[in-house]
Amino acid sequence: MSDKKNLVLLFGGQSSEHEVSCVSAATVARGVDTEKYDLLLIGITKEGRWLKTNTVEEIVSGEWKHNTVRAVLLPDAQLKSVLIDDGHELTMVHVDVVFPVLHGLYGEDGCVQGLLELAQIPYVGCGVLSSAATMDKATTKAIVERIGVAQAKYLIFRREELADLDKVCGQIETVLGYPVFVKPSNAGSSCGISKASDRGGLKKALHIAAENDFKIVVEEAIVGRELETAALGGWDARVSGVGEILATAEFYDYDAKYLDGTSRTVLSAELPEGKADEIREAAKKIYRALDCDGLSRVDFFLENGTNRVIFNEINTIPGFTSISMYPKLWETAGIPLRELVERLIESAAVTPHFQKELPEMVNE
Repeated sequence: MSDKKNLVLLFGGQSSEHEVSCVSAATVARGVDTEKYDLLLIGITKEGRWLKTNTVEEIVSGEWKHNTVRAVLLPDAQLKSVLIDDGHELTMVHVDVVFPVLHGLYGEDGCVQGLLELAQIPYVGCGVLSSAATMDKATTKAIVERIGVAQAKYLIFRREELADLDKVCGQIETVLGYPVFVKPSNAGSSCGISKASDRGGLKKALHIAAENDFKIVVEEAIVGRELETAALGGWDARVSGVGEILATAEFYDYDAKYLDGTSRTVLSAELPEGKADEIREAAKKIYRALDCDGLSRVDFFLENGTNRVIFNEINTIPGFTSISMYPKLWETAGIPLRELVERLIESAAVTPHFQKELPEMVNE
């Protein structure tokens, strides 16, 4: 009998970040200690099919999408299993832990996390509420506003309000002015985000954002350095050093992140005295306020002229591509990829969702 645990790695998904998820999953899979875990790769197509994937090479090449063996997580808490259907027979495989490497909708937003909690299977990362709240930029902003961390001025609109586009544009011009960033409230990897400097550009940007989500966030443009830090663990999470994005595009959009290859990252940003600590403290405060667990990347601006630290966004399943800041920041801090992946897998078993015992209390 093998004493190895069965680890399911989920990737792909139905979001606009499908391709990024596949690249991240290949990186994570290569970091898994196969002496400790039997790895089951399950890819989710853009159409929502769950397919058993045989090798990391299939993920990289995209061949997994042509597989015919279905592999579906069952919500039955007594079974804690994946059901595999090869077209001839059904097989159930017990699951000890799941590592969702799913960016964006239906993966990072609490949907998969809810399925796993129904099944009572430990999983890497934030819980249902935290995943949903952090995925929605409008909700994140409301919570961060309550804890007193500075962020850009913003307005929220629903898709239905765009029926009177001139009224919406007028409100944005009065409250925020130009330029502004227009974002779908639920999307990542900068998908659907546009910068607008006049009314014509604003109308186009609102249309693009509305194609990606029913809720739209419009923010004042902050001119400053783009800084990122990484959190690892639970309530008392460790926060990494501060890295910097040097984007060659007008802003760090999807192409600048993944396609043109010219943007650079600095893994130990040179900052004015005290600013690195201020960013790390703000990151931990946000991480706790949003009830995060396991991992997150927290992004900030350092505003030109004022050196104000301004919160930008948080990602609860950050990228693990070759250019992704999250694993690079931890490597710089002395935690190489294999150790990072192991720590994340181990963290799944000690998240509050699966702990029933009360902690030892002082002065009880």
